[in-house]
Parts: sequence; C-alpha cells; structure tokens
Amino acid sequence: MTETHIGSIVFEELNLYDHEQVVFCRDRVSGLRAIIGIHSTVLGPALGGCRMYPYKSERDALVDVLRLSRGMTYKAAIAGLNLGGGKSVIIGDPSRDKSEILWRAMGRFIEGLHGRYITAEDSGTAVADMEYMRMETRHVVGISRALGGRGDPSPVTALGVFSGIRAAVEEKLSKSDLRGLKVAVQGVGHVGIHLVRHLSDAGAKVFVADVNAASVAHAVEAYGAEAVDVAKIHAVDCDVFAPCALGGALNKTSIPELQCKIVAGAANNQLADEVEDGARLAQAGILYAPDFVVNAGGLMNCANELDRTPQERALTQAEGVYGILKSVLRHAEEEQVPTYQAANDLAMRRIQELGRVNQMYVGTGSTNTRSYS
Repeated sequence: MTETHIGSIVFEELNLYDHEQVVFCRDRVSGLRAIIGIHSTVLGPALGGCRMYPYKSERDALVDVLRLSRGMTYKAAIAGLNLGGGKSVIIGDPSRDKSEILWRAMGRFIEGLHGRYITAEDSGTAVADMEYMRMETRHVVGISRALGGRGDPSPVTALGVFSGIRAAVEEKLSKSDLRGLKVAVQGVGHVGIHLVRHLSDAGAKVFVADVNAASVAHAVEAYGAEAVDVAKIHAVDCDVFAPCALGGALNKTSIPELQCKIVAGAANNQLADEVEDGARLAQAGILYAPDFVVNAGGLMNCANELDRTPQERALTQAEGVYGILKSVLRHAEEEQVPTYQAANDLAMRRIQELGRVNQMYVGTGSTNTRSYS
C-alpha cells in the first residue's frame, strides 16, 4: 500500500468522525503498536480508556479508536463533566502480549501529549497496567487506592447502567422496580458481573453469557443467574437485553432476533450503524437506552479521581444516570426522534454552548479551561 493511499484512508476516517488529533505510536523494543484518538477538548482534557485487542488490521483499530473517542466526547458532555473525549487502543492479545516495557512505552507517548489526553482502564487492560504507565506519566487514572486512585471504575459503571435500566423500565413498562423482570446480560466481565449483582439484588431473573466460562460459572453460583449460549443470549425472551461485551451487538442480523422490550447495557458503540440500527430498534418498538448515557458511571468515577473528591460523589453521579436518561427520553418524545439522536442532540448542545463561552474568554485574554496534574 502506498504512503499516499495510507494517508487518504486516515484522513477519510478523520473527516467522517471530525477529530482534533490522532497519534500513531510504535516502539520497536516493546513491540508496541497503538493509536490515540483525541476527538474534542472543547470541554476539557480528553479522557478515555486504553483498550488492548488483537485487531485484524490497522484500519479496524483506527475505526474503533475514532468511534470510541467520539463516544467519550458525547458521554462527558451529557454527563455534565468538564472533560473532552479521547481513547487509545493497543493492537495485541491481552492474554500474552502485555509487559512492563510495553506499558511504560505507552505511558511515554501519553506524556508527550502534555495532558491533552488522560487514560484509564478499558477492555483488555487492568489497574496494574495503568500503574506501569503511571511510572512514565501522571496523565492516567484508575490506579489503586494505595497510590491515591480509585481503582477499577467498573463497579461505578455498573451502578450507572443499573440506574439507566430502572429509568427505561419505568418509561417503557410503567414499573417502579425490577422484581420479576427478565434481563439478559451479554458479557459478565468487570462491568457485567457487577450489573448482574445489582439486578439479582433487585429481584430480577438474570440470564448470562460470556466467552469466558469461568465468568459465567461465577455469575451462576454467586447470583443465581441462568447460563445461555453466547450465540443466543441476544435472542432470549426477556424484558431487558443488556449488551456488556464489545460493540456492534445491535446490527441488521441481531435486531430482528431480539425478543426484548428494552436495550440498556454497558458496551460502547452497541449500534453497528448508528442511524440504520437505531431506526431498526425504533421500528421494532424497542426502547434503546443510548450506550454513552447509561455507561457514563466509569467516566464519572475517573473525573472524581482527577478532582480528588470523595468516592460518594461518583456513586451519587452514577445513580443520576436515571435522571439523565429520563431527560433524553423526554427530548426524543418531544422532538419525535430516535433516542440515540436525542442523546446526541443534548450532548452537542452542551458542547456548543460551553464552546461559545470558552471562545468569549479567550477573546478577552482570560481562560476557562481546566488542567489536571
């Protein structure tokens, strides 16, 4: 492939997702191959997790980091946080390719961005990985409490998703609690297993599936969940389908097979095609709780770690996902638009309004930006 052709692909994707900056990272010694996507810093420094995944191609990795970082911009905006949207991906198998030198090399690349991008855990990464990066940069959160952090943000993410499910159930099913409802959870990893706990405690009947058999066994033994084949979990006859694995679970193949009334889960980019699949869900009469609304708890936790505020504040904010989703659903009804569009509208409204305020301050020689150290 020629250099010109590679460049045309990169800028084609950048134009599609409207990013500020994309950084390609390579370290020969550690074998690091990574991409950092900074979508927007209008509201503050771009914060988003570092994902490690064995992508089939560099273009797959690029598209993923661009979609994920854009979603983080909307997530921070609609959650009322003073943060922008960013994400990073490392091309590699998290089960065999991790090493101290790889994480420290990644940390040096992040340090070179001088605080424009702050990272945290994501799929395929853990607290220990963040702590290796912290040896090279302070622009990392999700570190252990022993080092002054909050640890894994997954429990707070799960609390936000649970709060969103409560709001969606009240809206769609006119029920004030989850007792007796059936919920199918696709993926019971760091976030999914905590969501299963909340659902079980609330009296719901929970079905689970995951490629990791041990994770499924734990959900069954600890919370009385019922195991389902990974290929069939989306088609379970249930009230709520909760995608908590990788993105793209809702697509032209899976949506016609859904037997749920609500989709609300922790996975990012659940809609393979935002417009077409969002319309398919609406046409099927399924209430879709936009992913970046209901899974914002983890970002809230990271924001509070940056601000060094008590953990209770992050938990309160995660419970507030209930009210945020209610606002999105009201906007969707008033404007007669799909819920994904309503969420985008409200996020962009805040970005545009505060963006104009920031421009006013810059024009007077003052500043309205925030930096973290």
